[in-house]
Amino acid sequence: MIEAVPARPESRRSRILVTGASGFIGRAVLERLTTSGAYEVCGSVRRADVARVAGVDYARVGDLDSDTDWSEALAGCHAVIHTAARAHVMRDTSMDPLAEFRRVNVDGTLNLVRQAIAAGVRRFVFVSSIKVNGEATAVGRVFTPDDIPAPADSYGRSKLEAEQGLRTLLEQAGREWVIVRPTLVYGPGVQANFLRMLRWLHRGVPLPLAAVRNRRSLIALESLAALLECCAGHPAAGNEVFLAADGEDLSTPELLRRLARFMGTRAPLFPVPPAALLAVGALVGRREWARRLLGNLQADASKARDRLGWSPALTVDEGLERTVRAFLAHGAP
Repeated sequence: MIEAVPARPESRRSRILVTGASGFIGRAVLERLTTSGAYEVCGSVRRADVARVAGVDYARVGDLDSDTDWSEALAGCHAVIHTAARAHVMRDTSMDPLAEFRRVNVDGTLNLVRQAIAAGVRRFVFVSSIKVNGEATAVGRVFTPDDIPAPADSYGRSKLEAEQGLRTLLEQAGREWVIVRPTLVYGPGVQANFLRMLRWLHRGVPLPLAAVRNRRSLIALESLAALLECCAGHPAAGNEVFLAADGEDLSTPELLRRLARFMGTRAPLFPVPPAALLAVGALVGRREWARRLLGNLQADASKARDRLGWSPALTVDEGLERTVRAFLAHGAP
C-alpha cells in the first residue's frame, strides 16, 4: 500500500511511477525527478525497509511477476519509468535462466503495462539493455537504435521480448512507449564487474591488460537518470528507441588508468596478448567476462541528443571521479 502522504489533489504536476525505486538506477531517477520539482513521484519497492528519498510516495508491491498488483502505485500516474528487472548475472545458477528472466522481465513487465493502460497512464518508459543489440561490435562499427536486434543470452532475449510485447500492447491502446537501452552504467554504488575493477585497483592487483586496444561505451548514472526524465515528458520521445552512452568511448586500460588516477594511485598494468587472455578465460569458465574486458562494444547515442536535446549530465571524468569517491567512502574493503 502507499506508505506516505499523497500529494494534494489540487496539484497539477504530472505524477510518475518509478519502479525498482530502491535499485541502482531507480533511486537515481527518483532523486533526479524530486530535485527537478516538476513531478509528483511514486516509487515502487519490494520491501518496506528501504532507504527513502524525501518527497517520494512509496508503494510496496512485492516481487515483480505476472501476479503483481500495481493498482495503488499507478493511481493518478501519467507516466511510468520501469527500471525494475531481474538483472544480468555472469554466473546464473538457475536451472532454466531464460524462464526466470521471462518470468520477471517479460511476464512481470507486461502485467505492469496492462495495468498501466487500465489506470490511464499515457507513456511507458522501459529501461532495456544494449544487450538487445548484441554482445559486441566489430572494429569501426557502432550499435544504433535501428539495428536488427541480436541478443545472445537469456537476459538480452528477455529484454527484447519485453520490448516487443509492450510496444504491441501500448500501440493497440493508443498509448506511448519509449525504450532506452543503456550501455554499461557506472556511478556511486555500482556493483558487479565495475566494483570488481575498483577493488583490484584499490588492492594494487597487477592486471595483464596493458596490450588491450578495445573501445567500450559507458553511461554515468546521473546522465542516464537525466535521459529517463527527458523520455518521460519530451513530446518527441514517444514511440522511439534510444541508446544511452556518454559519448566518449574508452579502452579497458584507459578506464583503469583514469579510475586509478582518481584514487591517487597508478594502475599496475602489464602486457599480455589479448588472444592469450581470451584463451585463459575460456579455460577457467570465464569466457564472457574476458570478452567484456577485451572486446568492443560501442553505441551511438546521437539520436537522444538530436531529437530530445539531451546531453550527458556529467563528463566521463566527472562520473568516474564521483564513482571513485563513493567507493572510497563506502565500498572499499
